Order: sequence, then C-alpha cells, then structure tokens
Amino acid sequence: MAAALFVLLYLGYVFRTRRLATPLEQRGWPVGWKLGLRLLYFPLLLVALLGPAYGVTQQPVRTSGKDVWLLVDLSRSMDATDVAPSRLQKAKAELTSLVNRFQADRIGLIVFSSDAFIQCPLTYDQVALQLFINTLQTTLIPAGSTDLAAPLELVLTRVGATPQTVGGPPRATALVLVSDGEDFSDNLEPTLRVLARSGARLFAMGVGTLEGARLAKPHGRGFVRDNRGRDAVTRLAPTTLRRLAEQTGGQYFELTDAHNEFPLLVNALNRVEGQAEQVRTVAVADNRYRFPLVIGLLLFALDILLTVKVIRL
Repeated sequence: MAAALFVLLYLGYVFRTRRLATPLEQRGWPVGWKLGLRLLYFPLLLVALLGPAYGVTQQPVRTSGKDVWLLVDLSRSMDATDVAPSRLQKAKAELTSLVNRFQADRIGLIVFSSDAFIQCPLTYDQVALQLFINTLQTTLIPAGSTDLAAPLELVLTRVGATPQTVGGPPRATALVLVSDGEDFSDNLEPTLRVLARSGARLFAMGVGTLEGARLAKPHGRGFVRDNRGRDAVTRLAPTTLRRLAEQTGGQYFELTDAHNEFPLLVNALNRVEGQAEQVRTVAVADNRYRFPLVIGLLLFALDILLTVKVIRL
C-alpha cells in the first residue's frame, strides 16, 4: 500500500513537471528516469528495516551463574492453613515467581519430609522446573517426621559431584530451604558443619505463624490429635531455620499473611555472585539486514549525486 502510494505521488510529480515545462518548449521528462532508481532503493531500505532473518548459527554465550537448590518441605504440617490457602500452596506461588528471576542460573528442586528426594536436577529449563513446582503436594512422598538433615546431606552429595572448572574457583551454590521449621532429626550439627565448610550459603524461608493452626486429617475427617487426645497444633519454629542460615552466611526470612519477605530473599540471592564462568551454546537466527541496507544506501547516494536539470530558464 505504501509503495503504491509512493509510485502514484511520484507519477503526479512527473506529470506536473511535464506540464510546467511544455510552455517553455522543454520536455521535462528527464526527471522520470530517476523513478526507476528510487523504486529500487526504497523497497531495499524497507526490507532492511524489517530485519530479514534466515538460517541459524550456533553462538557461544558466557555466563557467570550459580547453582540454586530449592529444598521444599512436604511434611503434613505444610498443609496447615495459618497461611492462606495453605503453607505449601503459598510457598509454591512464590517459588514460581522466584524461578523466573534467575534465568542465567541452574536451579534444582529437592523435596523432603523424613527423607529427601531430588525432584528435578540442576537445570536451565525453567519450563520443566515450573511443572515440577506446580505438582508439589504433601502426598507426593511418604509421611513421616520432618528431618532437616536429610535434604542438606543430599545437597552435599550433589555439590561434591558437580564438575568444577580446571584451575578456577568452585561454582557458587545457594540453598533455599522452605519449611515451617519443625525438625525431628537426631543431630543436625555434623551436617551443618560440613555444609558451612562447603561454601554453600543457605537462605531459610519460614512459612507459617507462631500462633499456628490445627492440622486436618486427609479427606477432611477431623483433625490430627496428639498423645493426650487434644487437637495437634503446628506452629512456625524459626529458631532452627535462623541458626542454619546464620552458620552458613545466609539469611532467614518469613512468609505469612501479614508480611511476605520473598522479595528480600530474591535480592539476597542476587547478591550471591557466580564464581565460575560457563560457556553455553545457543541457536541464534541470522539477521541479514546488512545486504539490502548497503545496496539501498549506495543507490540512495547515487540518486543524490546524479542531478537532473528539469527546466532550463
């Protein structure tokens, strides 16, 4: 449409020039030959502006990323509703937004209760990781008393198995522990000392409230009762989570209905700098705008340099 309008206006210009030149016994047609030249470079410049791309090239991309392990508590207490709609559902929503903020980093997912399992190994595939996060529920693993040592020991085995850059520093590792803090492990100290020596930093996110909530039985059949026959109440236990974070150089945050400190967690993770460069190969579409642009500019310069005397007085 734009090209047709250009041709129409240009033809009007040529005919107007011819009409003015006729009373002076001149032809006025020499201006017309430039129409062909301009019909060549105008589309070429338009094509270059559109950025034609064809073909794919593999280009190396250097990133200075880190490894982030998400350790998510799937014990039954994470179904408590003192954080709406539940502790686990609230944590899942925040973890989804967290993953989107770290596209240059590898992220893995570990779930735990009395035992720990790798739900998703370290990956750059955020889509796959989001799918794993969305499927998290407390019935995913066998029920049991929460053991915070289990996921930490599992991470230590993975950190030791991660290949390091020859002659370079170890790859930076950050742990995000999402739990209500209830811990029934026998002795957490040995695992904590090894974790501190590994250089990994742990950031703990306590989910729940100090007032707590009753824990419903599966399928809505009343509430869980303690040894005395009273309704069991699960409460946030921040002491252990805070100690884990402090002894590894990390920080402790909380997630409740009253305040959400996940943005602070994201900022803290951003300050953990990657210590090992990694080269990734990505497929990039080849942009070929340079060819029509160069030819179009050369024809445009020729149009300017070649002058035409239309009417001689």
